[in-house]
Amino acid sequence: MEPIIKQGPKLLRQVSKQRQHLQKDIVSGLEEHVARGSKQIEAEANRRFEAKLTSVCNHAVHLRGNSGVCSSKFQAVSLPSSSIAKRFMHRQISQLVKPNGNRAFLVDTLGLVRRLEAQGVPSKQAEAITAAITEVLNDSLENVSHSFVSKPEIQKRNVQESNLSKFKSEVQSSQEHHFSMLQRETEKLRSDIDKMRSDLRYEIDKVTAGQRLDLNLERGRIRDELANQNAETTNLTNKLDREIHALRAQLEAAKYDVIKYCIGTLVSISAVGLAVVRILM
Repeated sequence: MEPIIKQGPKLLRQVSKQRQHLQKDIVSGLEEHVARGSKQIEAEANRRFEAKLTSVCNHAVHLRGNSGVCSSKFQAVSLPSSSIAKRFMHRQISQLVKPNGNRAFLVDTLGLVRRLEAQGVPSKQAEAITAAITEVLNDSLENVSHSFVSKPEIQKRNVQESNLSKFKSEVQSSQEHHFSMLQRETEKLRSDIDKMRSDLRYEIDKVTAGQRLDLNLERGRIRDELANQNAETTNLTNKLDREIHALRAQLEAAKYDVIKYCIGTLVSISAVGLAVVRILM
């Protein structure tokens, strides 16, 4: 259990590092994707603007039938429109729309018509060219407004990022809190385990000492009992030997008495028999 507890903080640090690297990779990938998309949108808008402008000039050439006037028109129109396009691509969406919701024109239509008329373009053709340029700019504005992110979405994204950072901080604080609690619980468990180990060792030593004392006492008691039994056995053996010797002595004495009485009886019988024989003879 202790190796697992020791490896817990290391595993948590590795997980947090991997999470941070993953978040950085995701954010960098999103930023690269957004930058690449904005560049593609800008190139597409420039291409469409140039195509519209070229078609307008071709239409003007077809109407006018004069190449000199067309070239002068193209030079007069292309230079300000290209500069307008460059300024337009670097301008924010909020600056392209008026507060009342109507679109702001990026070119002075009246001034452009007067300049075209000053170059020798008829009034109707100048108005047509100006209308075409205005249409191109409106289409470009529509494309940009649909392609780029609006201010509410940016604010929403900022709010989400702030919430995400807040959530990250909360997660980190929670992880630190849980890690500190885990460390405290681990230290408490270690102290409890050490205390239980010391108590168990004390109880084991106490029981072992008691058992040794009991064994020594029991061994001494058994030795005393064996000594007493040996002494009693020796006494009984001696007593039996004495009684056996006494019985042997009594048997010897009784045997002598029996022999003596038998001899006396035989002598008496012999004397009586001799006396009877003498009487009969």
